[in-house]
Amino acid sequence: MAAKWIEMMTGSLEQKKQYKRNVARLQELASPYKETTAALQRYFLYQGGVTDGDILVAMLGDLADLFEGAAAAGTPVREIVGENPVEFAEEFTAAYGGQRWIDKERTRLIEAIDQAERKEEGQ
Repeated sequence: MAAKWIEMMTGSLEQKKQYKRNVARLQELASPYKETTAALQRYFLYQGGVTDGDILVAMLGDLADLFEGAAAAGTPVREIVGENPVEFAEEFTAAYGGQRWIDKERTRLIEAIDQAERKEEGQ
């Protein structure tokens, strides 16, 4: 009973466990894969602004799969991310879709301006 109440307030405990497992997988990678995935993960959180935990967990799991495979094969980091790591990161996050924080803020901005306009017209 208590676990269901906690999950209702904080979100899925299983999702949090999977997130931590994926982060641990990324931290266990050898250099330079570990540093690359840490930088990508940081960028995802700032740029991607994913609002759905399931999407974030899937993204990190796929990132771990990609870099674990690359590390096992000895694939150079630059061969994975290309010459433009920003482009790679943005294409990677775009592949997952879903609503992002910036989408919510865009909606809030539009609604605030619409509301201001209605007030102006009512005067």
